[in-house]
Amino acid sequence: MGNCQASALIDRHGRMIWACVPRVDGDPVFSALLDHAAFDDPKARGFWAIELEDCASISQHYIRNTPILVTRLSDNRGNACDIIDFCPRHRAKGRMYRPVAFARIVRPVSGSTRIRVRLRPTTAWNAEAVPITYGSNHIRMVLSYMAMRVTTDAPIGLISQESWFRLESDLHFFMGPDESFSDALRPAVERMLNDTILEWQLWVRGLAIPPEWQEAVIRSAITLKLCQHEETGAIVAALTTSIPEHADSGRNWDYRYCWVRDAYYTVEALNRLGALDVLESYLAYLRNIVDGAKGGHIQPLYDVRGNATLTEWEATSLPGYRGMGPVRVGNAAYEQVQHDAYGQIVLSSVQAFIDQRLLRMAGNADFEALEAVGERAWSVYDQPDAGLWELRTRAHVHSYSAVMCWAACDRLSHAAEALGRPDRAAHWAQRAAAMKERILASAWRAESNAISANFEDDARDASLLQLIDLRFLAADDPRFLGTLAALEADLRRGNDMLRYSAPDDFGEPVTAFNVCTFWLIEALHRTGRTQEARALFEEMLSRRTAAGLLSEDIDPASGELWGNYPQTYSLVGIINCAVLLSKPWSVAR
Repeated sequence: MGNCQASALIDRHGRMIWACVPRVDGDPVFSALLDHAAFDDPKARGFWAIELEDCASISQHYIRNTPILVTRLSDNRGNACDIIDFCPRHRAKGRMYRPVAFARIVRPVSGSTRIRVRLRPTTAWNAEAVPITYGSNHIRMVLSYMAMRVTTDAPIGLISQESWFRLESDLHFFMGPDESFSDALRPAVERMLNDTILEWQLWVRGLAIPPEWQEAVIRSAITLKLCQHEETGAIVAALTTSIPEHADSGRNWDYRYCWVRDAYYTVEALNRLGALDVLESYLAYLRNIVDGAKGGHIQPLYDVRGNATLTEWEATSLPGYRGMGPVRVGNAAYEQVQHDAYGQIVLSSVQAFIDQRLLRMAGNADFEALEAVGERAWSVYDQPDAGLWELRTRAHVHSYSAVMCWAACDRLSHAAEALGRPDRAAHWAQRAAAMKERILASAWRAESNAISANFEDDARDASLLQLIDLRFLAADDPRFLGTLAALEADLRRGNDMLRYSAPDDFGEPVTAFNVCTFWLIEALHRTGRTQEARALFEEMLSRRTAAGLLSEDIDPASGELWGNYPQTYSLVGIINCAVLLSKPWSVAR
């Protein structure tokens, strides 16, 4: 759940186990996701549990077309209650109200329910105890970065000692900054709930979704929206850090930052649904990044406020997901050279020169700023980089990065045409043509009948499936068909697609990368294998969590999901494939 400022993960028992404040990349006030302690351990912390005595069954669902979660707890004697979890998000006083706050409502459903509330926050990445004081109607928690307050109409004394008590009527909890709650709690929280439901349902109503797989598309779109830090427009790759790519792999990374590449794929998918608010906000963020670079090097990622330094360190006070550390904070990939970012900046921006629906269309000043990005792409496209998979100990001239730089120049010619500047359009088109010739000459391997992952040898990389989406090659081009066959032979594992199969800094890859499987589905459809593509897409949808979401990776042998969650790449794949494969509305109506 979230509101584009704060976010949280709720487990299958209705416990809040992950939430960072004051932003998605902040310190977790609830960190049990990365702690291996049992929840019944008196020393366990990092969670907010609301429990039913003798609970026998639990069910969960989202309120339709919202990220508002309802958890029903039931026992075997007919007693039941609901927990409604949400982050307030609605219009108030001429602006969007989206505080760093979490609201919980507990409603009795039937019988004589008895509940217990266990509020055990963490701070300083679980390295310090949290001082907690209790007032007549609030609980105050002093965290290392801010103080927070839970205002409630529940019995404070019983909560303080974690006692069981009878749930006689609705209870309300509002956890936010340490300020007095200015309104009467019950009507205010109920009003927030109703207004938040309406805000999300109106947003969903404006989406242009396909007739098939609507539920999957809507849930993916809502969650991608939650991954945007609306204050600045930044889009994070995931809401978590350090969920390993597979068991005990050490491939534990912090994804709570804005990758230029991941954000491009996110806005591209949401554009296909008409969610232009996300694009417009992100372009504002991107313009600040480009201005700050002054025509020079663009990092692969920045934090949600646009800060460039993301020093990576290990939080040793947390053992990690299922005890599989390390827990990393920050990401050293910010120091890497990844040339594909130049293409993704232009690809994200070019729509603003063409789409008249936008509140702010791009003009000549924007074009000239992007030309500096294009010049950079032109100068580095055939130079080594770390590549989109962010290899830490080696560099190559990666074909994907080179093609993305080509895309920067190619799309700049389109932007120039839209602005009525034929001289600049011709200039960038000539550059793009020269780059394409060089890339094909350097990456094509006649002996393999395939394009290589890099200019130096003959390697396979699933990113080359993107050559048709980027319009570098046509779907019926023999060179793409040969590349597709080679990629399937080397990287496909049944219904799953690896990124690459060669050993990297951590050994041989074990899990498949979910977005690569979605790229395969797109390629299968576009090359005429539509029935196979639809079957594979249905298989991927069946692997979603109970919340309808996907993480980054999947184990081809066990089918178990791994990696940070929810992963924007994977949700993008759901949207793109559904739009591509669905029958049209003209047939469905």
